[in-house]
This record gives sequence, C-alpha cells and structure tokens, in this order.
Amino acid sequence: MNQSDILPERVLVVSAHPDDVDFGAAGTIAKWTSHGTQVTYAIVTDGAAGGFDQSVSRQEMARLRESEQRAAAKVVGVDDVRFLQYHDGELEVTMGLRRDLSRVIRQVRPNLVICQSPERWWERLPASHPDHLAAGEATLFAIYPDARNPFAHVDLLEKEGLEPWTVDEIYVMASPRMDTFVDITTEMDKKIEALRCHASQHPDPNAMESRVRGWLSGFAKAQGLGDDRYVEGFHRVLVG
Repeated sequence: MNQSDILPERVLVVSAHPDDVDFGAAGTIAKWTSHGTQVTYAIVTDGAAGGFDQSVSRQEMARLRESEQRAAAKVVGVDDVRFLQYHDGELEVTMGLRRDLSRVIRQVRPNLVICQSPERWWERLPASHPDHLAAGEATLFAIYPDARNPFAHVDLLEKEGLEPWTVDEIYVMASPRMDTFVDITTEMDKKIEALRCHASQHPDPNAMESRVRGWLSGFAKAQGLGDDRYVEGFHRVLVG
C-alpha cells in the first residue's frame, strides 16, 4: 500500500459540484486541517441541477447548495470556499474556465491541488459525471501550463497583478488508477457529518452513509488493512 503521510502547507480543492469534495476527499482534508494545512475549495458549478425535490426552484437549489457546502466545509476545518457559478450540467473545458481556475491557483498559491479525474471510471460510472470530467481536465490545464506561464491569460498578471504559480503535486479523486491512499479511520465520522450537510441531495442519508462506508472500507481491505479501517484513494501526480 502506498500510504500518504504528507502534510502540505496549502491545498486547493477543485470540484464540479457542491458535495463532490466531501465524497472524494473530506476525510483527508479533515486530517490535514487538524495539523495546520490551509485548504481552499473552488466549486465550479452552482449545483442547480441537483437534488430530488422538484418543488424547489433551481435558483433556490443553487442557494441551498452553496449554504450546504459552506456548512460541510466547516465540519472539516475549511473556511475559504469559492463558487465560480458555472451552470450545473453544462460544464465544458473552455479558455474562460481555464482562466478562472488559473486565477484561483495564482491567488491561493497551493503546494498541492486535489481535483477530479478527466478519465472515465467504467466500474463506477456515476463518478464520471460529464461535469466531473470537464472540471478535472480544465484544472489540469490550469495547473499546466496556464497558471505557471506569465504569457497565458495575460490579464491575470497585467491587470490583476497575479504572479504565475507552479503547483508541485496533484491528488486526483475518483481515478481509475488510484495509487495513493490516506487512512481516514479517525476522520471517518467527520466525513459522514460533512456529507450529511448536503441534505438536499440525500433522500435516504442512512443509505448514503452505508454506501460510503462500504466503498472506503473496501479500499482499505484491498490495501491489506483490517475490517475496521477506512481509506480515501487518489492518483498522485508530481508536476515536473
């Protein structure tokens, strides 16, 4: 098992929707923030296409999901949550999105970025929502080459004064090629608490909890750990 014990100084998490980060990395984030890591979330879409209650307007759903994500972030020690307000369900890899993500990278100056996978995971197709794939691809483009290149999105430097920044490392969530695992057994309850903050998305929160515990317990068993352990898995990329 390639178990990560790193403790980055600054982390940026980019996800397509509110709640994606909590499914993919909330336990790892709770572990890091408890040791002083500064974490920022960048949520790309407004989440308006989510939920199960058709009586809720899409404008109200977007407001609700922002509130839920802020509450979930606080559970795992994150106060800096930024919403890029792209339309849920319509995300594409555009130069505008690459610019907006490059802006956040230059503002936050993270050592490590957690993002979604641009690769489809056939064994767990819901993890490969089109918005997830687009958010992952755009984030990778923003990391390399955009955010580090002073001649990319020149207004970021010339008009906004944002100096280029090079990210050292990437953790890719929901990747079909997971190779790095974080033991979150002691943080598992916080992860579930964060997920339960997204009440608009879970008609049966107990069933959701059971599924998530089953997934992460399965990852732990596959890595040779005991029945009472939970891990989150990532594909780790060192940025040259």
